[in-house]
Amino acid sequence: REVISIHIGQAGVQIGNACWELYCLEHGIQPDGQMPSDKSVGSGDDSFTTFFSETGSGRHVPRAVMIDLEPTVIG
Repeated sequence: REVISIHIGQAGVQIGNACWELYCLEHGIQPDGQMPSDKSVGSGDDSFTTFFSETGSGRHVPRAVMIDLEPTVIG
C-alpha cells in the first residue's frame, strides 16, 4: 500500500510539515532522508514504505504534494 499526502494552503502545509517531522521521528529517518544503519529504531518494521519512497542512493523521500501561492510557507 502506498499513500500520497496532499497539503494545500498555509495551514495545510504547516500541518503537513509537522506530520512529516513526526513520521520521520517515528520511523528513525533523519532530516536528510537517510535511515541510520542501526535498525533497532525501526526493528525490522517496513511500514514506513507506505509514506516514503526509497531512492537508488538509499534516501527516503516523502510521498507528498504541498501547494501554496506564497512560496515562503513551503520554503
